[in-house]
Amino acid sequence: MTAFASPASADVLSPGEIEKSKNMHLLTNIPKNGAFEAESSFSSDLAFKGDYAFAGNYNGFTVYDIKNPRKAKQALQVFCPGSQNDITVYGDLMFLSVDSLRSDDSCNSTQLSTSAASATGTGYWEGIRVWDISDPLNPVYVKSVETDCGSHTHTLVPDEAGESVYVYVSSYNPTAALADCQPPHDKISIVEVPLDDPTAAAVISEPVLFPDGGLIPRTAGCHDITAYPELGLAAGACMGEGVVMDIEDPENPVVLDRVADTENFAFWHSATFNNDGSTVMFTDELGGGGGATCNPVVGPEKGANAYYSLSDAGELTFQSYFKIPREQASTENCVAHNGSLIPVKGKDVMVQAWYQGGISVVDFTDAANPVELGYFDRGPLSDERLILGGSWSAYYYDGYIYSNDIQKGLDVLEIRDPRVANGKAGKYAEDFNPQTQPSY
Repeated sequence: MTAFASPASADVLSPGEIEKSKNMHLLTNIPKNGAFEAESSFSSDLAFKGDYAFAGNYNGFTVYDIKNPRKAKQALQVFCPGSQNDITVYGDLMFLSVDSLRSDDSCNSTQLSTSAASATGTGYWEGIRVWDISDPLNPVYVKSVETDCGSHTHTLVPDEAGESVYVYVSSYNPTAALADCQPPHDKISIVEVPLDDPTAAAVISEPVLFPDGGLIPRTAGCHDITAYPELGLAAGACMGEGVVMDIEDPENPVVLDRVADTENFAFWHSATFNNDGSTVMFTDELGGGGGATCNPVVGPEKGANAYYSLSDAGELTFQSYFKIPREQASTENCVAHNGSLIPVKGKDVMVQAWYQGGISVVDFTDAANPVELGYFDRGPLSDERLILGGSWSAYYYDGYIYSNDIQKGLDVLEIRDPRVANGKAGKYAEDFNPQTQPSY
């Protein structure tokens, strides 16, 4: 467990200030602009394809040219509202998650209230949007697939034959008021997308992961799933608990083990495997990402990472917690969020977003004793009120760290440190979606 620093209030950063370790360097920032400039237009997740980064936003998505990461530039912005617009790419296809009640599936749809949607019965839409990105600078919207309770996040699982890709849809918060989001919703939706005919994409199964209703009452569906297709495994962060699944048959995932932490984990948010699949790191999104939880009052074990060893039989055993050891202001939302491995040979090193807690690089090779190697942290957006902001996702791609900041836009950073130097040699395949883990 990492000791939590408790600096005097004068040591907490002020708006406009930056604090970082000597090995972390901000190379460029591309601010939000145009239709995404408003405070309410939140930047969300990231995916990568060759020389392009695809960045989700509650109002659509942005394509960045990252051929020269030090001089990354915005190439395209597409307006297509629907929170969270969680984003992935696979071959010539891009997928966006919509977890908000839309009047229809188009990019011109309007947001409906729960009462308005329930009054129309099934006269609303939420789910997955499928785009053709064979020309990344001319994306074409080709298909929508409606899913129960929408799609808060999703995860891609390619089939071994290379004919289809499966989309594991995570959603939660069922309500009896909505026809397509009925309780108990202890399931995920699986969409099959034929690669030669994506317009035929459809829900093919809805496996129930929690037939007993979950280990604790708030479990209902999942928030996020990370797949490791090469190992035939997936790890799900499912609100009230963490699960490990066998996905050798991707249409029929089988739960191998489940764990809960009623003392310290409030909301199981996401998961990451280490490279050999012997460790799973789960995150706790205490406060739903909107709270100031990086302070001595909350402490070092809540809103943190939890590391579990994973046996060959698929059994999870708790090892430790990690939370960034820097106090954040009371106007900064700060909690564990999305990250990915840095491909360092022989080590388990990860870069991770912490909202307004910034970006942290952690070595968890010894899962019982994780150690922070570097960090980058901005001061609060305001010292008068909490403005939702900070790094939503921080991922390592071909030698650089890319962070999609909710308010500040795209950051490109570099870590220069002999402890991770050989990570520069690790290259991913043409596509990189952090929730579909490759080996290195």
